[in-house]
Amino acid sequence: MILFPAIDLKDGQCVRLELGDMNRTTVFNDDPAAQARAFEEAGFEWLHLVDLNGAFAGKPVNSDAVEAILEAVSIPAQLGGGIRDMATIEHWLEKGIRRVILGTVAVRNPDLVREACRAFPGRVAVGIDAKGGKVAVEGWAETSELTAIELAKRFEDAGVAAIIYTDIDRDGVLKGLNIPATLELARVVSIPVIASGGLASIDDIKRLLEPDCAILEGAISGRALYDGRLDWKEALALIHAARK
Repeated sequence: MILFPAIDLKDGQCVRLELGDMNRTTVFNDDPAAQARAFEEAGFEWLHLVDLNGAFAGKPVNSDAVEAILEAVSIPAQLGGGIRDMATIEHWLEKGIRRVILGTVAVRNPDLVREACRAFPGRVAVGIDAKGGKVAVEGWAETSELTAIELAKRFEDAGVAAIIYTDIDRDGVLKGLNIPATLELARVVSIPVIASGGLASIDDIKRLLEPDCAILEGAISGRALYDGRLDWKEALALIHAARK
């Protein structure tokens, strides 16, 4: 199990939102590169980056902050938010992003996901953000009629490296991960699934290390890491112990 610390970027700062609402923002660090270095030094193996402004604008907005992060660390990073065409995908992969995350475009233009997977094997993930079980797009501002499972199944044979499944109703409010819904999704596709949204405490980590969660690639943590509710030393120690 991989624990991905999240760096959500808004106006060049490292922030957390509540329930995906851009007006309910808490700034945790005005130097995202320094935050990234701190996560690497703490022993995290990956970074999860989101260009929040980009998700709404439909194009990269926090590029300077992302590039500063890439220069500051050596661990791999995955990036989502505003990546809607092949040129942007190519740009970020060439800059050093290990894996791009396609969200809105996976609903709007699934052929692009397939094309990207063919061009860049193992380097394209799909972000499925669900509200009430239905997929949300455009920075969570709109909800489609598509269910998370329906969308995931569309890419079963596309070569997608991972699915990041976020329960919007739990994101940023520390209610705990929606393990049942995440496992339901993971069981119906062969694509690795990463849990996101609501990870609140060490109890969530312990739950993720139970046998039925072994099918998950990992989980993303944001606010709980920043405000100290999740002791990262204890979390990483549990994860490393479970690998032995």
